[in-house]
Amino acid sequence: MFRRKSSIEIKSADQLAVMRQAGLVVAEALSAIEDAAKPGATTGELDAIARDVLATRGATSSFLGYKAHGVIPYPGVICASINDEVVHGIPGARALQDGDLLSVDFGAIVDGWNGDAAVSILIGDVAADVVALSEATRASLWAGLAAARAGGRLTDISHAVESALVAAGSYGIVAEYGGHGIGSRMHMDPHILNYGSPGRGPQLVPGMALAIEPMATLGDPDVGVHADGWTVSTIDGSAAAHWEHTVAVTEDGPWVLTALDEVRL
Repeated sequence: MFRRKSSIEIKSADQLAVMRQAGLVVAEALSAIEDAAKPGATTGELDAIARDVLATRGATSSFLGYKAHGVIPYPGVICASINDEVVHGIPGARALQDGDLLSVDFGAIVDGWNGDAAVSILIGDVAADVVALSEATRASLWAGLAAARAGGRLTDISHAVESALVAAGSYGIVAEYGGHGIGSRMHMDPHILNYGSPGRGPQLVPGMALAIEPMATLGDPDVGVHADGWTVSTIDGSAAAHWEHTVAVTEDGPWVLTALDEVRL
């Protein structure tokens, strides 16, 4: 999402193990939110579910109070973005409607280490083209995760995401936002584009942790920020999907830290 001028942080095996614990908190909260996200539920109620998981697990929020680019501190523990909202939607009194596409982004901190993931949730009976958009975006995430292999280059991930989306249909790829390094802070170097040629950028080495998060639209990919300073929407009003996982680069292949099950690719 946001760039930071710093070196790429390399984690020890023990530090990655703690990040896995943070990732499990994230996975548990997102699963509970998926179960509760029905027509009539408010995004504020979903935020309360995530807060309860944090309290139960003794974790803290990566998002609450976060400041970037001089905007107001973020007021929620989840981002809840609906339909044309791409990312950073602020949770509140808005009720979900049948046919909505809801993106929920959530981050948790355990012992100083962060986990970050996002899901797009179909609310009731959703239009077929919107369902296809979400599925294509999810598939592009997994293509990117599979490319997070030691010995490769950063843009191998970018190229894998783009290639999967292009193969799936004529979708817009949001250029202004992307993935990021993660670890002792939520947003760290490197910034990860969701498009580009392979074989460029820093070499991927064991101990890197990356949040890969494709964002795609049904229409034009141009976006703008609302007056609240946070919510990002498509300019043309087209639907947007957003999926994300945190992955560790290991000698044995990519390790998805924010999946409920143990996933090594």
